[in-house]
Amino acid sequence: MPTAYDDVGECVEATLRRVGRRVVLAVPIGIGKPVPVVDEFWRRALRDPGLDLTIVTALTLRRPAARSELERRYAGPLLERVFGDYREPEYAAAMRAGAVPPNVRVIEFYLEPGAALDVEHSQQHYLSANYTQVARDLAARGVNVVAQLVARRTVGGETRYSLGANPDVTLDLLPRLAAARRAGREIVVMASVHGELPYMYGSAELPADAFDAVLDDPRDDGVLFGPPNAPLSRGDHSIALHVSALVRDGGTLQIGIGELGDALCYALLLRHQQNGAWAQALRDVGTERNVPGLVDAEGGREAFHEGLFASTEMFVDQMLELHRAGILRRRVYDSLPLSRLIASGQAAERFDARILGDLPHVGVGPRLDAAQFVHLRHFGVFRQDCEWRDGRIRSPEGEWIEADLADPRAVAALAASCLGRELRNGHVLHAGFFLGPRGFYAALRGMPERELRQFDMRGISRINQLHGADAELRVLQRRDARFVNTTMMSTLLGAAISDTLEDGRVVSGVGGQHDFVAMAHALPGARSILCLRATRTKGGQTRSNLVWSYGNTTIPRHLRDIVVTEYGIADLRGRTDAECVAALLNVADSRFQPELLAAAKAARKLPRDHRVPEAFRQNFPARLDRALASHRRAGLFTELPFGTDLTAEEVALGRALRHLREATATPWGRIRTVAAASLERGRGRADDLAALRRMALDRPANARERLLARLVAWALHRTQPAADGSGAPAH
Repeated sequence: MPTAYDDVGECVEATLRRVGRRVVLAVPIGIGKPVPVVDEFWRRALRDPGLDLTIVTALTLRRPAARSELERRYAGPLLERVFGDYREPEYAAAMRAGAVPPNVRVIEFYLEPGAALDVEHSQQHYLSANYTQVARDLAARGVNVVAQLVARRTVGGETRYSLGANPDVTLDLLPRLAAARRAGREIVVMASVHGELPYMYGSAELPADAFDAVLDDPRDDGVLFGPPNAPLSRGDHSIALHVSALVRDGGTLQIGIGELGDALCYALLLRHQQNGAWAQALRDVGTERNVPGLVDAEGGREAFHEGLFASTEMFVDQMLELHRAGILRRRVYDSLPLSRLIASGQAAERFDARILGDLPHVGVGPRLDAAQFVHLRHFGVFRQDCEWRDGRIRSPEGEWIEADLADPRAVAALAASCLGRELRNGHVLHAGFFLGPRGFYAALRGMPERELRQFDMRGISRINQLHGADAELRVLQRRDARFVNTTMMSTLLGAAISDTLEDGRVVSGVGGQHDFVAMAHALPGARSILCLRATRTKGGQTRSNLVWSYGNTTIPRHLRDIVVTEYGIADLRGRTDAECVAALLNVADSRFQPELLAAAKAARKLPRDHRVPEAFRQNFPARLDRALASHRRAGLFTELPFGTDLTAEEVALGRALRHLREATATPWGRIRTVAAASLERGRGRADDLAALRRMALDRPANARERLLARLVAWALHRTQPAADGSGAPAH
């Protein structure tokens, strides 16, 4: 049994006595980090240069940082209300300040997107790896301490632990560490109990003896990091609309991290609940202009009758909305014979006596042994009050029946007395980790156990790849899979850039994107869908995210499949280079089509006389505004369709401050913006009083505060949604 501790210092001290002065500490991605434990190791390494410490992790979560006085005024109350007493690991600030001592290294395989571009330690110690290979690589680096937040539950006198939000790498790493232990290495696996972490059942559950130490100090139960929902743009909604038409009823869904995942969940809900409005929106945004026939061939137009199963790296919070709406309801079963029957159409969730005659054809029996009987009973084929002994099955009435599916009399007796009615212990979701708003965690904590068991958190190797002893089962479960992920840029030849800039600086990480794209090409009926915003604006300059070539790629062009921008769908699978270039030009922003077309012709990838068809030369943001205007007036495609932890004033201020940041990104932009705001002379102050009060600018005390108030009022006015419902600024 593990040693119990109620003091983090004692726990770390005992660990150091066991493993020595070279510590390779593995802690999970996201919210699974036991920050007090990590900080204790960090402080000891700061005090003792002879302690060699490597921290291996990913996605270190930070409280948002303000970059200006206006942002500080905005962020202060919000951070206290939304993030509470959450504290980020102490190493995070040290990395940003360039103050990591030489005896410490922090290695991450996935970075908070865009947060570490100028952080030398992060860039130099980034581990580029597919998510599925992380456990292998950590073991090779000599991990000797694993520390993780866990949830705890005691039932019938037995204490069990759940890896909660993060079984992802830990479940893959534990067998490798067990092998290292057998070879004589000293290793400590530490559980840090957290009172607010949801207890997830199934694969995430571990017995107490899986751990060497259990730390339980309620004083360390800080608030779990819970970022509020981010606002969705008109482009996000348009991309999601296109993608929602490519999802096949009865299929499998994977969604990547970020706003586009939220937008897709919203579009799927609209397709299911307001199908007429959804179909009209598809027509208005021109989903099928570039790909006639693709929706009928690969996706669907109707509400979800059979429902979807999710096999996804991240359990995003909006998937709960899909479940509540009856979309995420296709259950899969960790049973190869039953999955074979379901795939062939010979069985469904509710079944009859024919299943007993079908089982021998999928590798069961015909004479059932104890293991086969227990397996079938677990999944509901046999009633729970039946038992097997010496080749016979005892019915609830006490009759003993031969466990022989080749004997018609035995089959008839089993069907009459022992047969269940519907399959049990199925899952609607398999995922590796979760992260979301605080309300998401509360919903999981408050969910009835029977419902919660349908969400199975498991090792990432079982999510992100098909390889393994149960490869056939994984294929059968993932029928008609749609792997939907976001990419930063794409070349016109179909290579995707998702993690690294041209100069080599890492924006985020490969994560599981390559795994999922490769899986889409390996699975029958599967498609990879990469979502791409057609442009980006930074420093006051708008650039195309479709480029001719780039110095780094995450997904090579030979794995190109479907690319979706706000302007439409490009189906690239099986296409020649010329067909691929032409299709992507058709979904590029029209402001950049001429130069992209010229580059393609210069490289001899398009005929000299090729022209972008007239139908695709109006790919401008204003066209999207017009396409969605009537729908927005009807209350659809709002910025925050799933609600937010922010107040109405904070939502409006967030929009205004983002606009101000872009407007003042250049010296000339700052001059022009200050001049424009000065001419406002307080216009709109009455309407904006609540927002200005929230910024403590409703009663400016000096000339600087008067200028700040005018800047805020100007930005609020500029970003107020248009009266026509288009979502475009009023000016």
